[in-house]
Amino acid sequence: MVGNYKVITLCGSTRFKDEFMAAQKRLMLEGNIVISVGLFGHSGDHEVWEGMSEDTLTQTKLMLDDMHKHKIDMADEIFVINVGGYIGSSTRSEIEYAKATGKVVKYLEE
Repeated sequence: MVGNYKVITLCGSTRFKDEFMAAQKRLMLEGNIVISVGLFGHSGDHEVWEGMSEDTLTQTKLMLDDMHKHKIDMADEIFVINVGGYIGSSTRSEIEYAKATGKVVKYLEE
């Protein structure tokens, strides 16, 4: 299958960095284009947030949430990293957005 790739955006809490990386590798090797998060704010990348004012932090988080919705727009489906069944409010919002825009939603754990 060359050239006909499904696009999948990963969603979930950034505390699950290892699971994000494992899912990204597996889905890519299955022949998918995978779009993931750019920062792991809950499990690394702390240097990004250090020294940021509250206002800048709030604006940056809003920007990243908006960017992720655009990543969902580019995808055929989303794959939710829901370790232990955990789905936070941000991820829940992304799932609702994906469903509202007609995307297929799949989960790491049912």
